[in-house]
Amino acid sequence: MPITKQRTLDYVNLEWGTYVERFHRLPKTEQEKRMKAMGYESFRDMLAHILAWWDEGMNIIRAVAEGREFERKKYDFDIFNAEAVAKYKTWDQREFMAHFEKSRQTIGSELQSMKDAAFDHRRVQAWIHAVIIHHAREHLAALSRFLTIDLLENEWAEYIADFNGLSDEKKKDFLSKQGFDEFHDLLAHIIGWWEEGARVISGILDTPGFAWQSRDVDEFNAELMNKYSTWSQADLLRHYENVRREMITLTAELPDDAFLNADIEGWLKDDVVAHYDDHPMPD
Repeated sequence: MPITKQRTLDYVNLEWGTYVERFHRLPKTEQEKRMKAMGYESFRDMLAHILAWWDEGMNIIRAVAEGREFERKKYDFDIFNAEAVAKYKTWDQREFMAHFEKSRQTIGSELQSMKDAAFDHRRVQAWIHAVIIHHAREHLAALSRFLTIDLLENEWAEYIADFNGLSDEKKKDFLSKQGFDEFHDLLAHIIGWWEEGARVISGILDTPGFAWQSRDVDEFNAELMNKYSTWSQADLLRHYENVRREMITLTAELPDDAFLNADIEGWLKDDVVAHYDDHPMPD
């Protein structure tokens, strides 16, 4: 999970900087559906939640960067989140949205001014991951090209090396939690869903009226494990890397309006973003 100053700034500017605009491009019915699925009455309530955690995280990041002490807290997340929503309840909508954007810009400026060494601090990294990087996935309102490629170039790029860096006991525990006996089978599962997603997305783009059918997840997973069962580990690792790079190219070359296509967005979100959080590599 590489966290650098530049990657953090890219999230603030490229991911969060287009967050509101991307959500508002969705049809109203889809906006309401997504907020309900994430447990919020409105997009504004979710932004209030995001703002509150930005403020909390930046107070600590700022203190660490400046060598100051900071209050260590234990959070009741339900209470914290409810207070965040209540804090902005009476704000005028235009004033609130201006505050959200101003806060984002201020965070970017402050992070830009910090020394690179601050980003090596474990607590700084933990808060950046929580409120800037992972929060973008946790509250994914509308998928972006940036987020998709970033995961493919970072978390997924280091996935194999991260696994190899685990102790034998942690490897066994990780695979057990993922529901796989061997890392080979987990990689086959990941590769196969990437390939299927790429096939569907290419079909939608290249063939008018292209139709695809949902796969039975358990059956398809079994097919994938069987398909790659005879591959050597070295060949599978090379194939993983080739398909990962193909997914980057596919995403980079998509027309902008492709992300407004529910099927294309859904496949990328499920295969690249949600799938990583389905099988997250332990620290």
